[in-house]
Amino acid sequence: MNRTHPPRSKITALIPTFNEQANIAACIASVEWADEVFVIDSFSEDETPRIAAEAGARVVQHEYVNSATQKNWAIPQAAHEWVLIVDSDERVTPALRAEIAAVLAADARGESGVDDGYRIGRLNHFLGRRVRYCGWQNDTCLRLFRRDRGRYQDREVHADVIIEGTVGRLENKLLHYTFTNFDQYMRKFNRYAIWAAGDRGQSTRKVRWHHLLLRPVARFLKQYFLKRGFLDGRVGLVVCMLAAFSVFMKYARLLERQLNQPMVKTKA
Repeated sequence: MNRTHPPRSKITALIPTFNEQANIAACIASVEWADEVFVIDSFSEDETPRIAAEAGARVVQHEYVNSATQKNWAIPQAAHEWVLIVDSDERVTPALRAEIAAVLAADARGESGVDDGYRIGRLNHFLGRRVRYCGWQNDTCLRLFRRDRGRYQDREVHADVIIEGTVGRLENKLLHYTFTNFDQYMRKFNRYAIWAAGDRGQSTRKVRWHHLLLRPVARFLKQYFLKRGFLDGRVGLVVCMLAAFSVFMKYARLLERQLNQPMVKTKA
């Protein structure tokens, strides 16, 4: 028996990748229902492009500068009006898929109340364990939006999408499998610290002692106690300690930049 599906607006699932051969097949499988699966690859050194192509994705390689720049280059290349950004370590659940399909169907019918972008929450995992607290319980990203209405902020790290129009929020969440081991974590940690230092350098003219001491401590106290990271047990303690260390390294990297700047001599 043939099944008919209600008409809906078309969508591109956009997946940025670099050396994600362990994740890409499962990620693509979770969005295979999209009208286009578009993988923008930063010249991976492993089998990511081949695996993605064999899974049916359109694969384009583009030189990487930072996450926001890469995605802003890719978004206009999407074939369809709606774009869903999915990282390789994320999965779209059946419930989230159905909710997105309902939005697209309402848009196709011209119903009022359809927003131009939607924030989506994430169920985060670290070292193979679900992290329910540590501040991660409120993690949302703007990932579903009209192609011509959304662009990422001009930031080196943790940029969000700016929407020209209205923004809603979906009820269902992405599954997010972050780092499964510390080797994987440390490979990315240094790059993120450098990028975060670049962003912070735009507003912090001189790194002082309290940036290096008090701000990391404040981050730990906030996530471990106020955000109840202690309820996540040993994994929660690790997450909160790493969050504090990331703040320290952000300012330490910025201090390194400032100390290495050439001294400007003034005339007597």
